[in-house]
Amino acid sequence: MASMRDIKRRKESVTSTQQITKAMKLVATVKLQKAKARAERNKPYFNTLYRTISSILSKTEHLEHPYLLENGSSRKAMLVITSNKGLAGGYNSNVIKEVIGKGFPAGDVDIYAIGRKGAEGLARKGYKIVEDDSEAINEPLYKDAIDITNRVLESYTKGEVGEIYMAYTNFKNTVSQEAKLIKLLPLNIDELPAGEDEDQVLMNYEPEAEEALDVLIPKYIGNLLYGAFVEALASENGARMQAMDSATTNADNMIADLSLKYNRARQASITQELTEIIAGSEAIS
Repeated sequence: MASMRDIKRRKESVTSTQQITKAMKLVATVKLQKAKARAERNKPYFNTLYRTISSILSKTEHLEHPYLLENGSSRKAMLVITSNKGLAGGYNSNVIKEVIGKGFPAGDVDIYAIGRKGAEGLARKGYKIVEDDSEAINEPLYKDAIDITNRVLESYTKGEVGEIYMAYTNFKNTVSQEAKLIKLLPLNIDELPAGEDEDQVLMNYEPEAEEALDVLIPKYIGNLLYGAFVEALASENGARMQAMDSATTNADNMIADLSLKYNRARQASITQELTEIIAGSEAIS
């Protein structure tokens, strides 16, 4: 059995750790509320843009555009959104698993990392990190999302990559987050909804539909990336809040167990001292 001094030191150490986990939980809770508000503000704009692009594609015949056609390259560009910090349960590892689980050979994938944990984890698995924009996830800005989007689209239009994917964590609620991997380009018309109305009259464009898509699709991809930023940030803080809450509860259990062991050791020590006193007294008499 450990000595009373060892048990006391262990208890003090666990108590100190518990104070840290409590503080981290409170910080994550505050950040989560802010991230949720940002995600909700972004949704109306994204939904309108998504419906607009869906309507254009569904109501236009013989539309040929680089963003809709395969360019022949077998390489894939993958935007991977994780965090710069740990202590968030399986938040980062789940995103990495989504990327690896897609089954693409590591040598055929260019990783655009937004988050150091994802960059480090995928680099260890043999993936090529062509760009590290980890600072962008600290305080997500729409401009950062557009800048990253433009660089990835430039690689796509040059034929350096043939497909663009994005891996991030979708925020469902405070206790539920889901790692997802979605395909951004080329767009598949069949996978987009035709719209809420049933009017399928073909559209006329001024300028041409291709010119309209040149403007709209980069905005669509950029807003999708920005939306993933704020969703991921909310998910990260939700996961960290859960992890710290679990750690605090575990610390409570450990402290209770150590207190019991300490009391038992103390009782055993007192009993031993009394036994020795009584034995000594009887020996004198």
